[in-house]
Amino acid sequence: MNTFTQLFLIALAGSLLLRFWLASRQLIHVKKHRDTVPDSFAGKVPLEDHHKAADYTMTNTRIGMVALAYDSLLLLGWTLGGGLEWLDNSWRAENFSPVITGIGVMLSAMVLMSLLDLPFSLYHTFVVEERFGFNRSTIGVFFGDLLKQGALLVVIGAPLIALALWIMEASGGLWWLYVWAVWMAFSLIMFWAYPAIIAPLFNKFSPLDNDALKQRIQALMDKCGFRSKGIFVMDGSKRSGHGNAYFTGVGSNKRIVFFDTLLDSLNPEEIEAVLAHELGHFKLKHIQKRLLSTFALSLLALALLGWLAGQDWFYHGLGVSQASSWMALLLFMMVLPVFTFFVQPLMSLLSRKHEFEADAYAVQQSSGADLIHALVKMYRENASTLTPDPLYSAFHDSHPPAPVRISHISANMSTT
Repeated sequence: MNTFTQLFLIALAGSLLLRFWLASRQLIHVKKHRDTVPDSFAGKVPLEDHHKAADYTMTNTRIGMVALAYDSLLLLGWTLGGGLEWLDNSWRAENFSPVITGIGVMLSAMVLMSLLDLPFSLYHTFVVEERFGFNRSTIGVFFGDLLKQGALLVVIGAPLIALALWIMEASGGLWWLYVWAVWMAFSLIMFWAYPAIIAPLFNKFSPLDNDALKQRIQALMDKCGFRSKGIFVMDGSKRSGHGNAYFTGVGSNKRIVFFDTLLDSLNPEEIEAVLAHELGHFKLKHIQKRLLSTFALSLLALALLGWLAGQDWFYHGLGVSQASSWMALLLFMMVLPVFTFFVQPLMSLLSRKHEFEADAYAVQQSSGADLIHALVKMYRENASTLTPDPLYSAFHDSHPPAPVRISHISANMSTT
């Protein structure tokens, strides 16, 4: 057992123990507060809905603990257990070119990993979501989505993998810089193309046909200096009862999307407040900042991979005997999350800062009271717990806990 194997096992055990400890804290904390609605939500959230949110949270947390143990065993099986070694040898035996072999190994691994995760996806959709009244999907829709995702993996993923592998083989020691440039260009193209090409493969997007609401939204966008290609309603109810709203696209292809379930539950004033929050992310350049940080972190990660790919101990320490560009990519993608989980609170902290800023912007541009009303409705209808464990939330949640967020909005209202 080389030193890197020991380091990997220590990191895996450490992250696994930390995750289980955090999940246990979450279960204890949510159960402890199950029978008491927080003071800031008294009279707004019935105890019955609070019970449902607690039970939904605890159920998902318990399943997450089982999935975590399962995924960790799979990771060990793929690496030290010889799974990737077997897959690599099987493709090498066919005597294809290195690029074709690499594409075959990587696509095969991705498909097999998806199939191994399938039982948990099915259970979550058709047991947990069904039990709590959220599931609207069918077996046909579920597997239809999987087939579409598989087709996209072949049509888009295979050429991208081929290009990356060719660059790695042909560009010398700075291949990681060229791969990074290709990845950034691809990401920007996908940001532009996703709303117009990819998303409609899975959902129907219809222009908002409520003229009064459309005029209200357009007035807010004009006030905030935002130009979009349109306001669309997505048939989210085709799969789930959860509601949401989001921006998508870049440049001239920006658009606003509301889930139909959200429009059914919020009044026009509340919808305007939610949109003002989303516009805050645009106006305060949060999206650009996140893109830049993603680009910078990707560059650092690929620079690290550029060094690791030339070290035999990296492959041998993870159960692979023959070094190759495709194995370097696969191993890095599979193992990196084990090490990065420990810094996850830093990323969550930045995301929460942006959420607080967008809320403050929404209070300035619309109504803080309507934003609070909208959030309370969304917490209720999505069965979001109002009492997460603070430490668990710091690791896992990109948005502030509900009481903290409402408190910040109220404070902004008093100073506006």
